[in-house]
Amino acid sequence: MAFYEIEEQAPERAMLVSVDTGEFDAAVSLAELAELTATAGAVVVDTAVQKKEAPDKATCLGSGRAEELATACAAQDIDLVIMDRELSPTQLRNLEEIFPCRVIDRTALILDIFAGRARSAEGRLQVELAQLQYRLPRLAGQGTALSRLGGGIGTRGPGETQLESDRRHIRRRISAIREQLEKVESQRALRRERRRKDGVATVAIVGYTNAGKSTLLNRLTDAGVLAENKLFATLDPTARGLRLPDGREVMLVDTVGFVRRLPHHLVQAFHSTLEEAVEADVILNVCDASSEHAAEHLQVTGDLLRELGCGDRPVLQVMNKCDLVPDIVAREDQRCLYISAATGEGMAELLQAVALALPPDRRKVKLLLPFSKGALAEQCRREGSVEHEEYVPEGLSMIVTLGARLLAETAEYVVE
Repeated sequence: MAFYEIEEQAPERAMLVSVDTGEFDAAVSLAELAELTATAGAVVVDTAVQKKEAPDKATCLGSGRAEELATACAAQDIDLVIMDRELSPTQLRNLEEIFPCRVIDRTALILDIFAGRARSAEGRLQVELAQLQYRLPRLAGQGTALSRLGGGIGTRGPGETQLESDRRHIRRRISAIREQLEKVESQRALRRERRRKDGVATVAIVGYTNAGKSTLLNRLTDAGVLAENKLFATLDPTARGLRLPDGREVMLVDTVGFVRRLPHHLVQAFHSTLEEAVEADVILNVCDASSEHAAEHLQVTGDLLRELGCGDRPVLQVMNKCDLVPDIVAREDQRCLYISAATGEGMAELLQAVALALPPDRRKVKLLLPFSKGALAEQCRREGSVEHEEYVPEGLSMIVTLGARLLAETAEYVVE
């Protein structure tokens, strides 16, 4: 039997290009693009920035600068040029004609990373929907090579170009995916409604990508979720039960990470996932305290939460990874909680803050339960916070903090 060695493919060599119009910090955005590129598996060989009042409508860069960079790409064996903004179909087509290699934009790069990270059926559908919505307007301009109409015998009469066929196929697929996602969304809505009826509050973990959200979920609930030091390590939302210090059971939900200028296609496609944050009773905005851009990351997440309609929800600002910055002096800032999900520092304070932020639907009562209500007593122990209990001749005497549902069920046994 012959054995063949599979040759590992060398990573693509990439050039990152930014057009600095002053609408955002180009240097910071380019650094983040480099991180995204590394996450996608390419190597950044060179970067270029061009200052312009506005992107060129035809080539984004300007044809002269594009020709200059094309020469540099040929000299450095560049496989891929990544533009740090979303290109129009015309700009993309024109740049592909100028450069000797493939050209993609920031949106296509993020979509590629999402495609590689999606694990669940829902996650894969959401990514495919975003990719198709992105590709549809960019199908034009592929020339006559794909046309089914040609000149000569056997080609006359009604026909359909490959382009029209591709567009029709994509539109059909988009409709089919939306139908499937609507079913998933309705199932998720039913689960949320069931949680509300059962009196289970929801706490959503949101934040900038790679802020340590999955590590925090694992620390608090032993969820066993993949936690990597990479951008967008988590795409699929994970929900786990969590018991607070006051005895309340809440549902803790990990969500997809945010990033600067998150592509609109992704926000649309991941609507059902992001709704977990929209519908949450309390939101934890987790931020990497060791990042020099921490304040901006909090701002980006806050802006996106407002865009999603979460403006009226209690939001706790959580500065994570404090073990990496032991000399942090901002701990006196009472607006933030300082924790380390890796070491467990600050977890007690975090849980206490969550309990205080939740709606005050709990009350401490003294109960006298008959011996026949053993099941109800067990429920009070499981779902409430028992301060004292003892058996007396009449039954079981308890001092316990209970939620709204159990307060209603035990109302007749409350001792004034």
